[in-house]
Amino acid sequence: MDVTALAGASVLVAGAGTAGRSAARYLAHVGAEVTVTDARFGAGYDDDELTALGIAQIATSQLLDGTASREPAALDGYSLVIVSPGFAPSHPLMQLVSDSGIPVWGEVELAWRIDRAGLLGPPRTWLVVTGTNGKTTTTSMLADIVAGGGLAGAACGNIGLPVLDAMRAEPRVDVLCAELSSFQLYWAPSVAPDAGVVLNVADDHLDWHGSFDAYAEAKAIALQGRVGVVGLDDAVASGLPVVGRRVGFTLGTPAAGELGVTDGWLVDRAFGSDAHPRDLVDIAAVHPPGPSGVADALAAAALALVAGISPEQVGDGLRAFRPAAHRGEVVARVEDIDYVDDSKATNPHAACAAILGHRRVVLIAGGLLKGASVDAMIRDTRDRLAAVVAIGRDRQLIVEAISRHAPEVPTVTVFTGDDDRVTVQHAPATPEAPTIVDFPTMIPSGAVPPGAVGGSPTAVLTRAVEVAAHLARLDDHGPDTVLLAPAAASLDMFPGYGARGDAFADAARALPGAAVPAAGHPGGTAR
Repeated sequence: MDVTALAGASVLVAGAGTAGRSAARYLAHVGAEVTVTDARFGAGYDDDELTALGIAQIATSQLLDGTASREPAALDGYSLVIVSPGFAPSHPLMQLVSDSGIPVWGEVELAWRIDRAGLLGPPRTWLVVTGTNGKTTTTSMLADIVAGGGLAGAACGNIGLPVLDAMRAEPRVDVLCAELSSFQLYWAPSVAPDAGVVLNVADDHLDWHGSFDAYAEAKAIALQGRVGVVGLDDAVASGLPVVGRRVGFTLGTPAAGELGVTDGWLVDRAFGSDAHPRDLVDIAAVHPPGPSGVADALAAAALALVAGISPEQVGDGLRAFRPAAHRGEVVARVEDIDYVDDSKATNPHAACAAILGHRRVVLIAGGLLKGASVDAMIRDTRDRLAAVVAIGRDRQLIVEAISRHAPEVPTVTVFTGDDDRVTVQHAPATPEAPTIVDFPTMIPSGAVPPGAVGGSPTAVLTRAVEVAAHLARLDDHGPDTVLLAPAAASLDMFPGYGARGDAFADAARALPGAAVPAAGHPGGTAR
């Protein structure tokens, strides 16, 4: 399918979310005959915006026959399918498309082809960020650096603003700071950015990709452009194939062709003179602090330098940057203990990095693990864990991992019981971690926090925070942090990680003696 021949073409857009609607709007604008399919359509529901644009809508179930067989004829007449990132290759609709032989592009692939063809002006500079952990922070850092360097840039992609919408924005955006998920990259095989980075690769979204190798392969698409940047401290990312020039970053002293840390400074030995490494910024000025924040800053610096930003402007941008909410933010302080909201840590790799940014934590974790294992996370952080409070659908998997790898860590689960009230339950006692004798007396199991609805997700998280506060007081080593780093998605309990983080913050601030730090105060300490 030629992207310059979309006018009059019959195009099916799979998914009516943010990405699908962005693609549908553009396709309608250029004169394509657009149909959007979504599981929500039908039974009298339609989308007013799509209807106003003359875009047809059809329930996904209508394209499927509801049996084990598939009928490619259901897609007769369509010359192109644009797929939203939520559709896995194994989805019945995508299997139907595959059987039909119709070309299928992701919405990022569509944006790439439009840009390369010059349909929205001269091609833009693409700076792509991906990885299991740190994508949003790195992309936000990069966008701030680009703006501070005087270029017209925008953070887009998985961070919220669709790439195609950024390309259609006025005034024109010249530099696309694109956070791309593995889903988006899988459906955008042609993308070859000016520079792309793979921060790290760990178990995540295995239910979507089918295997770890397939997940890593999708991430590697970010490295098939002019410059590929890889995290050298990550065993998988560092070994991914790079098509163009390879640049690495490390928390250690960098070799030639790398960025890293020397004498407390982030330095560049990739784009300046090997003989004279260029100082970028004092490590103490980087937010969020800690290893993961420094790694993200190095990655953002590498991409910015490719785009022509000066080292001085990179340093200025990193000094001024502050992370968004739910990414290591201290939301309250009680008796010298910080309550840190890292709700964006939605996989074990991200949660591990969050834990390692603190000396000793009471961890609140759990939710939808999406097939990922928490064994490595528990094993690698056991010396930092004062206690764990497990919540959410997959809480028992966390409890079992602790029993295998850190049996000395006191563990409690908080959940909605059969009576639709919040229940607090000890994990089975072990010789290493006996039952906390005074716990049931001080915080009665099943009690609903004042003002909370019995059994609601908010009530569960409120009770989890109260339990964590109690466990922190009992720990002889004096934890410095109660940390929400769930290692899991939130959709079993909350509409998104933001709502989960907000509930945690509200509960922490409601604790007796809680003080609220200045807005935007980052969590974490360098280790």
